[in-house]
Amino acid sequence: MSDAAQAALQRATSLSIWTAPEQAELLGGGITNFNVALSDQGRRYVVRVGQDILLHQIMRFNEQSVHRAAQAIGIAPAIIHTEPGILVLEHVAGRTLDEEAVRDNAMLARIVPMLKRCHTEAAAQLRGPVLTFWVFHVLRDYAATLRADGSRHVGRLDGLLRVAADLEDAVGPVRLVLGHNDLLAANFLDDDQRLWLLDWEYGGFNSPLFDLAGLASNSELDPEQERWMLETYFETDLTHELNHRYHAMKCASLLRETMWSMVSEIHSDIDFDYAAYTDKNLSRFETALSDFQSMRGPK
Repeated sequence: MSDAAQAALQRATSLSIWTAPEQAELLGGGITNFNVALSDQGRRYVVRVGQDILLHQIMRFNEQSVHRAAQAIGIAPAIIHTEPGILVLEHVAGRTLDEEAVRDNAMLARIVPMLKRCHTEAAAQLRGPVLTFWVFHVLRDYAATLRADGSRHVGRLDGLLRVAADLEDAVGPVRLVLGHNDLLAANFLDDDQRLWLLDWEYGGFNSPLFDLAGLASNSELDPEQERWMLETYFETDLTHELNHRYHAMKCASLLRETMWSMVSEIHSDIDFDYAAYTDKNLSRFETALSDFQSMRGPK
């Protein structure tokens, strides 16, 4: 166990809210924070340990605000306690999804309506200031960080930013919704009764296309599933214009995941193979970009 992980475990178990914490264990999956499960007085909790990460535009006040809105509509676990660097959640017993599980058509048919509920209902539950997550700003900011800090990827940046500018033009005007903005398969939990969405640290106002694109790209949905997803979400036949805008956002989503990992390679102290994660997502991005560039522009 790394020093940072050990410190997170110690912090989680020493909170003043506990009477007699026991069965504490680090959970896998966290790549921007540490998650600790523990029991106290017969109840199970999850403690998220993590400070603001300005390099990734993560601010914990925002995470808590968006999480509370998602909790209010029943798609996120209850918040029990907060303090600086700490978010204590009610433990939900269930199965964490993987990419194969998300690709199952029956599961996808549960995910898309939940996502639309998030987009259409959660914003009304928000209180206080909340951030906007605009992927193209994030990409420009990541590029500046990578240049300033001597990333091994600096030689790629000019080309990637030119592509990003073209994608931003292709996405065009957007309708803002409250999005999750990090739809990795591992952020879905199934308790056999309903689905839960975890890890709201990137939550904020965004185009619905970003969540849809992230869902598809992170779990490698096939083209027929993508078409079904879009037609189900928007409740209409898929037009050429929407398809073009969606695929531009899909490329941007993959580029963001790639550049997020590039930044994490040189700044994260969590024990995770970021270099391999960069390579995996760069390959996915290049494939998606090739497909997008082969499409004809909007008619």
